[in-house]
Amino acid sequence: MTTLQKIKDIEDEMSKTQKNKATSGHLGLLKAKLAKLKRELISDAAGGKSGGGGGDGFDVNKAGDARVGLVGFPSVGKSTLLNVLTGTFSEAAAYEFTTLTCIPGLVYYKGAKIQMLDLPGIIEGAKDGKGRGRQVIGTARTCDLILIVLDVTKPFQHKNIIMNELEGFGIRINKDPPDIKINKKERGGLTWTSSTSLTKISPEEIKAICSEYRLNSAQISFRCDATADDLVDAIEGNRIYCRGIYVMNKIDCITIAELDIVAQLPHQVPISGRDEWNLDELLERIFEYVNLTRVYTKPKGQIPDYSQPVVIKRGVTPTVEAFVERIHRNLLKQFKHALVWGTSVKYNPQRVGLGHILHDEDVVQIVKKV
Repeated sequence: MTTLQKIKDIEDEMSKTQKNKATSGHLGLLKAKLAKLKRELISDAAGGKSGGGGGDGFDVNKAGDARVGLVGFPSVGKSTLLNVLTGTFSEAAAYEFTTLTCIPGLVYYKGAKIQMLDLPGIIEGAKDGKGRGRQVIGTARTCDLILIVLDVTKPFQHKNIIMNELEGFGIRINKDPPDIKINKKERGGLTWTSSTSLTKISPEEIKAICSEYRLNSAQISFRCDATADDLVDAIEGNRIYCRGIYVMNKIDCITIAELDIVAQLPHQVPISGRDEWNLDELLERIFEYVNLTRVYTKPKGQIPDYSQPVVIKRGVTPTVEAFVERIHRNLLKQFKHALVWGTSVKYNPQRVGLGHILHDEDVVQIVKKV
């Protein structure tokens, strides 16, 4: 029996099992087994067997300061959007599956270079290998931000399906990692503590999940009202927590009243790629979500160089040390102190050390040892 068949059997059993106190342990066990099987699919994708790391056109080298992936159903306007934002040609036509491979392009915005990937359209069942879904979602796991491009005439139906596909492949959109700490022990059995009431997971589920992962001796600290899925995610440790924007395309096809309904969805930007409406807001939101820190250099006795900022990527604490390393690693040996102008200091300029945390658009002058 293949991994996909095993996954389907477990999902069928879960859908047929009524959720109550008596079945909570059994459901927890099934969720743990399901997560372990899906881990195999994620590992295959990461290794290039049938996923994002390999295959024609999917092995795209990272470029720029951030990577943004365009994910959506066929014919929702991903290729058109890439064309108008980056000037890169990605074939767009009025039939499905126009894009069959991954097309990269670069956007230059506010001094930062942002790589955008036009990924082939996915369909329901993509996480299970339908179409080229596992390659598409496997590549999406490498992105700093995912643009979920939706046809605004049917946004909620498509959104739910795509979110289910991404969730099934270990991608968590606009979510924080569960605040659960797991300390394995050599002996002492399984114990857990909680700083808040656990209303979404039962002791039977905790025991069943840990038993499936052979966590027979461990101390678990719950610092949130966790679910069974949260506990599984914490144990697996391979989830991708990624920012996402719902790009509501084709707003030229709906009324103002319909647009007001769509606008209630969080993390959304309404656009028309064909007519190039509201692309400025989309670019501004992309820049906000990738969370880059731009720092300008100031040579001694000269004005700051605002043409080419040093960009510190998301996920890296924007310290002076990180800034110096971005310029040249050997410069750290010569570093004496830095002078900083901007919102991160109390007065301008302020003398700081390597540990000082910079803000976006600060100006820095490096002073070397004599």
